[in-house]
Amino acid sequence: MSTRIADAMKGLVLPGNSTAELREFPVPAPGHGEVLIRMKSSTICGSDIRCIYHQHLGKGPEGYQPGMIAGHEPCGQIVACGAGCRRFASGDRVIVYHISGCGVCNDCRRGYMISCTSQYRRAYGWQRDGGMADYLLAEEKDLVALPDSLSYSDGAQVACGFGTVYEGIERVGVSGNDAVLVTGLGPVGLATAMLARAMGAPQIIGAETHPARLELARSLKLFDAVIEAGPEVVSRVRGLTGGAGVERAFDCSASDAARLACIQATRKWGRICFLGEGGTTGFKPSEDIIHDQKTIYGSWVTTIWRMEELVERLVRWNIHPETLITHRFTLDQAPGAYALMASGACGKVAVVFDEEAGRGARS
Repeated sequence: MSTRIADAMKGLVLPGNSTAELREFPVPAPGHGEVLIRMKSSTICGSDIRCIYHQHLGKGPEGYQPGMIAGHEPCGQIVACGAGCRRFASGDRVIVYHISGCGVCNDCRRGYMISCTSQYRRAYGWQRDGGMADYLLAEEKDLVALPDSLSYSDGAQVACGFGTVYEGIERVGVSGNDAVLVTGLGPVGLATAMLARAMGAPQIIGAETHPARLELARSLKLFDAVIEAGPEVVSRVRGLTGGAGVERAFDCSASDAARLACIQATRKWGRICFLGEGGTTGFKPSEDIIHDQKTIYGSWVTTIWRMEELVERLVRWNIHPETLITHRFTLDQAPGAYALMASGACGKVAVVFDEEAGRGARS
């Protein structure tokens, strides 16, 4: 593949005062084991808004390093490879697993680079330049192949949101035996419904407070019932499940009230998974958990091998994450994309580059 590579590129940084700035950067050259990727689609994650856009939360190895190009949900096409690459080549369509771990600690060897605590751990868009730029320099070991039947915007969401959901669902298990509750119907909550349905869940109930997200969830027809969150959520969920409650519940909101609702709306022997980060929660251990034999799981992002597995499943199930995208912006319009995502009045927001290639295209 022969592609002209520019000398300079635009990239977006997040100063931390609820603004986003476009700056000019040199186009990096791939070193040993690295590739240069021409960005095709880069979607915005809620953690970008909560932890970087408004203010720089977190210090040390997990904190955003000011001046880094943002974006940890990148997908694109390789245009150059450094020496030592073993699998991928120029022209390949790839998703970037957004944490580049040290590769040799126990967590990395399990595939959980997200849990790597080495000084060499660097996340794209946080401690190393991310996907909100014309080009991205990535390590080959961090790549997942994007099949021709999935679009670049499908792949971008696998990089974090859908991968995170898939890990949580696999951890607690969802099948045709399980009614499911999802609290928080932003992009992660909607992804939870899509994947839970594909895994056979016969009844999926969603709860949300934001009017725009309630409307979007209903319009997508991913749920059997969408209810406005409030004091009656638990009683309404139990009413929809014959009084017993759901077998599986997923909180994607990080709301104290929503997390408690997940716990209390789950039936005996049920499982609850917390996916939304931040916030707090309070419950009565004996009454809410112990006596009903319930289990609470925490799940943080995913492994790279599960990402590869998810990509295969998306093709098998004919699921396209891009369905959840309600707004697309160019890189020049990216500051507006972040402002919209921060408002919550949207589904998934994507920054697309050039004319985004459709499914099967290798432009």
